[in-house]
Amino acid sequence: MPARILVVEDNPANQHLMQYLLKAFGYAVLTANDGAEAVAIAERERPDIVLMDLQLPVLDGYQAMAKIRTLPAAGGVPIIAVTAFAMVGDRDRILARGFDGYIAKPIVPESFVASVEAFIPEALRSQGPGAAR
Repeated sequence: MPARILVVEDNPANQHLMQYLLKAFGYAVLTANDGAEAVAIAERERPDIVLMDLQLPVLDGYQAMAKIRTLPAAGGVPIIAVTAFAMVGDRDRILARGFDGYIAKPIVPESFVASVEAFIPEALRSQGPGAAR
């Protein structure tokens, strides 16, 4: 069964694009519009991976990541920063703050799913576009 992916993004266009691409590959996608909602969903739904924007309302991505890390139900889930912070050194700073991975915005549709799948255990990876949901 393909991974359940929590997309945490407050920009509707970005959220829709990520959700569309991931669903096209057969992934189950959960969405949150702010950091606090992300923590609640992570605790309740136990996603296999979290894609987290950094500039979020209520709790920013760093705060939400830290809270998710303390949850018994989701503490070990990989959390990947998906961010427009793409200057020299940003990736290293973000990873040093505790994220498991980094994907720069703007999202590149042709490579986005492959970038996400690099962080998904092989047993939970999709079989490709149009895979069973």
